[in-house]
Amino acid sequence: MKKIVIATKNQGKLREMREAFASLPVEVLSLEDFEAFPEPVEDGATFEDNAILKARYYMEKTGCACVADDSGLEVAALGGAPGVFSARYAGQHGDDEANNVKVVALLAAQGLAASAADYRCVLAYCDTEGRKIHTEGRCDGFFGSPPRGENGFGYDPYFYVRDERYAGRTMAQLTLEEKDGISHRGQALRKLVAELHQLIGGLQ
Repeated sequence: MKKIVIATKNQGKLREMREAFASLPVEVLSLEDFEAFPEPVEDGATFEDNAILKARYYMEKTGCACVADDSGLEVAALGGAPGVFSARYAGQHGDDEANNVKVVALLAAQGLAASAADYRCVLAYCDTEGRKIHTEGRCDGFFGSPPRGENGFGYDPYFYVRDERYAGRTMAQLTLEEKDGISHRGQALRKLVAELHQLIGGLQ
């Protein structure tokens, strides 16, 4: 059975991908199934660049096919920032509160309380035979105050979704099922699974 490594230590992402890949004839592994590796330098100019470089890096390190992702927030009034710097926009990687405070402050400096925004995600697959796939998902909304909800992470409490079914709600106010149905990562993941069914099915 083909082994696929999910290049994340985030248990939420790993659980989501394990469930999505359950229909594939593969064994899903995580980075915790291998010795510790230094993290690659994410110096790509786009989400696609970073997702592909991470997938290739961990494929080479583990000797297995690998899936990696890169995602983030793009705020129209900030020229698409924070973009690929979303996780470390305020300087320290993963400081959600500081990242949100910075975006709010930058909008306020323009006299704005909110701005159109979108979440984007690129998933990349690389295997030892040289095959590569990447898929993308996008969720439109706007970034604004006040923050609402306890279910999300990152920018979710400030990200108000445009989907009319959830009018006036932030991503952090949605259930996991609701979020998966419209999220950038959910869209990209469904596309990737469909492509892997064709690829791996053709190798049987």
